[in-house]
Amino acid sequence: MAIRIVRLGSPRAKDEGLRIGTVRRPPRGVPKSEFASQDWYDVWFPNLAPSAETVKFAQSARTPAQWAAFARKLAVVGAMQRSSACRAS
Repeated sequence: MAIRIVRLGSPRAKDEGLRIGTVRRPPRGVPKSEFASQDWYDVWFPNLAPSAETVKFAQSARTPAQWAAFARKLAVVGAMQRSSACRAS
């Protein structure tokens, strides 16, 4: 199963499965019942949210190349955190 990082609220791909929201706060002005239908997310896990610094980096992405750089940074940070958690247990 492939995992892709997408911008919340972006149109869904026709083969896209479950969309998991990993943001600290839900979108303003959107009723909870409409999160999925408006392409935000199907389930919400705020405890998986990236740091404020990483979110600012994502919000500043204006081109596909900048978004790809964010996705790479997020993947590296996630891998480092998983590695640290493995060593701690």
